[in-house]
Order: sequence, then structure tokens, then C-alpha cells
Amino acid sequence: MKITSIQPQKNHAERLNVHVDGAFRFALAAEIALSEHLRVGDELSEARIAELEGMDGAWKAREAALALLAFRPRTAAELRRRLREKGYAPEVADACVERLGELGMVDDSSFAEMFVRDRVRLRPKGKRVLAQELRVRGVEGEMAQAAIDEVMERENATETDLARQAAARWRPRPGEDPQGARRRLYAFLARRGFGADAIMPVLDEALAPPSEEY
Repeated sequence: MKITSIQPQKNHAERLNVHVDGAFRFALAAEIALSEHLRVGDELSEARIAELEGMDGAWKAREAALALLAFRPRTAAELRRRLREKGYAPEVADACVERLGELGMVDDSSFAEMFVRDRVRLRPKGKRVLAQELRVRGVEGEMAQAAIDEVMERENATETDLARQAAARWRPRPGEDPQGARRRLYAFLARRGFGADAIMPVLDEALAPPSEEY
């Protein structure tokens, strides 16, 4: 079998249509055609065509992964799952994510630190919920805890500090009795992952009766 034509696709200049023995046979990324030195007149076996199609599948997975990463950073597990949802075979998705990891474009440790830093600065939550959110995104337990501890130390933040920031967004209901307000604020902070040691000082501060001025 012989390549009889290699033409750019009309709406996708980065991809080529390859004709073999006068008929369209497969599409291929121009990048691959260049790296593999494909030319009109080259002889191709079925095995070689299958090899080129496999390389093209990996190229398409990489392009899809880069588009996902351009939208927002992702963990290896998140990226692998999204590629599989897009229809890529598990082995293709795994190989793609592994290669991007080698290139430093997928780094769970860096993702975890960035994620925790953003939460600490913008959406304060307790260590327990932070760890849960990281695990859901595929960051393993020890790495998640290390990121939480490191970021909180770097930001000079304690759980009580974060609970205080979270409580600043909470408001008692008009006419609410003090005990009811206390229970509600406790539940509010507990849902955000704060423990009793962090919550109790904040309750006392947030719900302290106004001081009288003479």
C-alpha cells in the first residue's frame, strides 16, 4: 500500500487526511506526520498504519488534556477521569497523564498547596474538610495533610483564625435567642470542618454581648 495524497483538513490545519492507494484511509496530526517523515509515495503496511493511528490517539488525548489544564489546574486522578469520560481508553489516558506528569504539567503536590492556599485566603475551612476536598480530587492522604500543614504555617494561620474569618460571614437571626444563635453558629463552623477547639473561642467572641459605655 502506498500513500497517494497528504492534505490538510479544511477546518483543522493542524490535522492531515492521508490517502492510501487513491482513497482516504486515516487522519493524522501534522506534528506526527512531520516527526515520522511521512511523504507521498511511502509504502505503508497495516501494522504501520495501526501504529500511526495509535500515535494519533495519544496526540488527541494530549490536546484534550492540555485544553482541560488551560481551563484550570487538575490532579492526575481528575485529569485521568475526564479523559476517560471523553472516550479515551484507560491505557491512553494513563499514558497521557503520566507523560504530562513527567513534564511537570500535572503535579498533585503543587495542586494541593495551591488549592489549600486559595481556601485559606478566600474561603476559609477547617483541616478536616480541606483534607476531604483534596481526597475527592485524588490527592492521597499524607500529601494532602502535608500541603495543609505547610500552607497554614506559611500563611501564619491557625484553625481558630480561619474559623474566625468564616464566622465573620455569619449573622444571627433577628430576635434569635443567644443559645439558639450559639448552636447555629457552632453547626455552621462544624460543617466547614472546624473542630471544637477552634470553634469555642470564636463563639465566645462572635456572640459576646455588646459592652456598655458610660
